[in-house]
Amino acid sequence: MKRRAFLQTAGLAGIALTGGLQACGNPSGAEGATTPRPYKVGGKERMRLSFEPYELQLRHTFTVASYSRKTTPDVQVRIDYDGFTGYGEASMPPYLGQSTESVCAFLQKVHLEQFPDPFQLEDILTYIDSLSEGDSAAKAAVDIALHDLVGKLLGQPWFRIWGYDPAKAPCTTFTIGIDTPEVVRQKTEECAEKFRILKVKVGLDNDEQMIRTIRSVTDLPIAVDANQGWKDRQKALDEIFWLKEQGVVMVEQPMAKERLDDNAWISERSPLPIYADEAIQRLKDIPSIKGAYHGINIKLMKCTGMREARKMADYARAEGMRVMLGCMTETSCAVSAAAHLSPIADFADLDGNLLISNDLFEGVTLNDGKLVLPDRPGLGLIKL
Repeated sequence: MKRRAFLQTAGLAGIALTGGLQACGNPSGAEGATTPRPYKVGGKERMRLSFEPYELQLRHTFTVASYSRKTTPDVQVRIDYDGFTGYGEASMPPYLGQSTESVCAFLQKVHLEQFPDPFQLEDILTYIDSLSEGDSAAKAAVDIALHDLVGKLLGQPWFRIWGYDPAKAPCTTFTIGIDTPEVVRQKTEECAEKFRILKVKVGLDNDEQMIRTIRSVTDLPIAVDANQGWKDRQKALDEIFWLKEQGVVMVEQPMAKERLDDNAWISERSPLPIYADEAIQRLKDIPSIKGAYHGINIKLMKCTGMREARKMADYARAEGMRVMLGCMTETSCAVSAAAHLSPIADFADLDGNLLISNDLFEGVTLNDGKLVLPDRPGLGLIKL
């Protein structure tokens, strides 16, 4: 029996064939779209890329040390090949410096039809990376869609292709943004029974109030993220000692990423592990921050996708550093992509899909706060 016939018999082809994005050919958002590139070139089957903008609606206003927002711009991507569809996405929170327009402009330059099949992941993604210096979210969208497609063609989820044990997937944190005591208390009450660890945004002048408000509701472990908000290293270190007494278990990006020596000074003295977030983007950044942090936070939208994320995790481990997997505000597409790497992570902050009200997919789920990886081909997505 041919492979495709077998997959259809097994009921897997239905998963691969879900969806219906149209090509988005106009980055400015004006009416009119380009005609999708043909499936066949010279009589041979080729990959077809299509994409369209999407706006993620947050359930609550999301506030960190530097900004607040209620929505996040997003671009949904699909790659079709031989009757199968791979899904990807680009999510662009403000600090990335990318936009719907820049993502669509980048994707217009991508010509996947030059490659005979999607299994040439290294060659294809090297080509994608060569198209510009930046555009990490757009590159991640293509990377995620290709991985989803290849996994479906192989009939296996990526955690199995990589040889990871899904039972080792950690619990994810659930993020509580900076807000008034009333709102913080409400958010904590809503999530305290569903998760085993919380993540709290700090970095303004109400850090102590935030933590005490949460502690009035629950004694769950807490991870804190200062988002570069602390300005004085001695005050930051004093706060970290106090946070440890309050049941905090780790700290992300205490000071501005440019202040490498100050972050290193804090890490050397801190009773808690310190993770780089804004200070680490891609694989090439790890050597420059080694010794200044105990670990790194890997995010697909920063590092260009699953291929580079795995390389970063392996490199960090080889250097004796800890690994955290994070996300932006994303649908279950990108969150599930990151989740396939989670069995090798010390911490996971993969709650971006839980923060929005208009998810397009079903993928990774939770059981008492623990990530449950979907045992379906590719990323394991079901289009809603």
